[in-house]
Amino acid sequence: MPAIATLTLNPTIDVAYQVDRIVPTHKIRTTHEYYNPGGGGINVARVFVRLGGNARVIYMSGGATGAALDGLIDLHQLVRTRVPIAGPTRIALDALEHESGKEYRFTPAGPTVSEAEWTACLDVIDRTPCDWLVASGSLPPGMPADFYAMLARRLAARSIPLVLDTSGEALRAGLAGGRIALAKPSRGELEALVGHKLDSVGAVAGAAMGIVQAGQARIVATTLGHEGAVLSHEGGSVYAQALPIEAQSAVGAGDSFVAGMVYALATGMAVEEAFRHGVAAGSAAVLRAGTDLARPADIARLLDQVRITRL
Repeated sequence: MPAIATLTLNPTIDVAYQVDRIVPTHKIRTTHEYYNPGGGGINVARVFVRLGGNARVIYMSGGATGAALDGLIDLHQLVRTRVPIAGPTRIALDALEHESGKEYRFTPAGPTVSEAEWTACLDVIDRTPCDWLVASGSLPPGMPADFYAMLARRLAARSIPLVLDTSGEALRAGLAGGRIALAKPSRGELEALVGHKLDSVGAVAGAAMGIVQAGQARIVATTLGHEGAVLSHEGGSVYAQALPIEAQSAVGAGDSFVAGMVYALATGMAVEEAFRHGVAAGSAAVLRAGTDLARPADIARLLDQVRITRL
């Protein structure tokens, strides 16, 4: 049974509501309230465990909201290692408006973290055994942009593959350090990295292959939202068209993608087959409103529909 650890440096309490209509200044009555532990690595672990793997979540939390996050993680029966911080854990809000069908998402920057707090995360990881480590999510204020590069160096010394799913300068600095087994940018994150628009699947594949050929990451899986996803690795690039499903929520689709792909890789599947599992898991996540993430039955049902085309 594969065992991973996930690192979430800027976790959230994910709150999801449904409303009939959003009107300024008026009190808006909500229905279908959901409260879940969130943040990239925590979401990945939730799906990974559902698929049958073992996962330990490593995360920073603090304040009264940090205690609430701890309790929510316990409700999901995840094995956890909490790194205490002084600042309060952030709360993210997702609201689905029935009248328009639009989804509104509000995500704070998160608490400022001290050097002693973020170095404690590295120390915890040094003591954590795992087959893979997934580092997913943004860096909170106060952390150095090259934190993920530091992490990659430590993991490489222990021969532990690192999966990196982040954005902005954290992604740029993390890739610059090399030693990344799998990077999972979105198209927008990849465009920000290369500094220009990527208007075609071929352009996305070319930019991602540049990362592979530079030795920064062995595998790059780029998600394109409703257009599908592109996989680039030493064997070339392939494209998976998006599945024709009615999306209920975009929350956690990328994290579910990562969980599905890493689970497949950790159980010995070839990289392109693992990519198909990632696409199925990401698609399964959008079937459900709120922050419920992908379910194994949906992933299994959708997997047969995933077709890949060599570029």
